[in-house]
Amino acid sequence: MTFQDIIKVHPQPASLDRDALLRCVEDCRECAASCTACADACLGERNLQELVRCIRLCLDCADACDATGRIVTRQTAPVVRVIRAIIESCAVACLTCAEECEKHAAHHEHCRICAEACRRCKQACDDVVSAIG
Repeated sequence: MTFQDIIKVHPQPASLDRDALLRCVEDCRECAASCTACADACLGERNLQELVRCIRLCLDCADACDATGRIVTRQTAPVVRVIRAIIESCAVACLTCAEECEKHAAHHEHCRICAEACRRCKQACDDVVSAIG
């Protein structure tokens, strides 16, 4: 059984759009892993000093996505104000990381891939915020 299955059978589901929440959790998990892998790949590059900001933003984004995914997964007695705040923060982290990774994408494929994951996650976050209203 996966977390999606558990959320679908949860005895007290949140009143928020379940499909949007599931996409957000999935994209947050994927983005966290992509950002962590990108930061690690950056550490292996020869021009490390040029990638310090990228590494920092990737690690910050990974942490934001990880926390957001965990919080959004929780369905019992949700506090919409908290959910909105964490999701909006995650979207900012994703956008900032994507913009930085795109600066290096021409020379580092891992940055291009990471930027795409960040953009997908930002969109999923935006979709949940829109669904919240």
